[in-house]
Amino acid sequence: MEQLRNVSVFFEFDSATLTPDAREKLSAVGNVLARYPDLKVRIEGNCDERGTEQYNLALGQRRADAAKRYLTELGAKSSQLAAISFGSEKPKATGHDEEAWQQNRRADLAAVPATYKK
Repeated sequence: MEQLRNVSVFFEFDSATLTPDAREKLSAVGNVLARYPDLKVRIEGNCDERGTEQYNLALGQRRADAAKRYLTELGAKSSQLAAISFGSEKPKATGHDEEAWQQNRRADLAAVPATYKK
């Protein structure tokens, strides 16, 4: 599952529109999901520090939902995907400039560990 380690897709300012680079990365994730139908992925939407808490939580959710929607268009089952927002609560970069803000306008994808069943 190497393709699901540290997968982040990035967004333009105040946007939840997937970029061509984001679509390419998500296509690779979609291929993994097709090969492992029991795999579950958590999609975490994030924002830079600009904007109110409420606005950033909503924008982060739109970003996570955009990634989820694209993955389902590629054939992933909705039950394989969970989309949540952290707004600006989990910055990847701590600076207060465009370089840091670009790193924080993202959706992070991670495989959810399977629960053990007897």
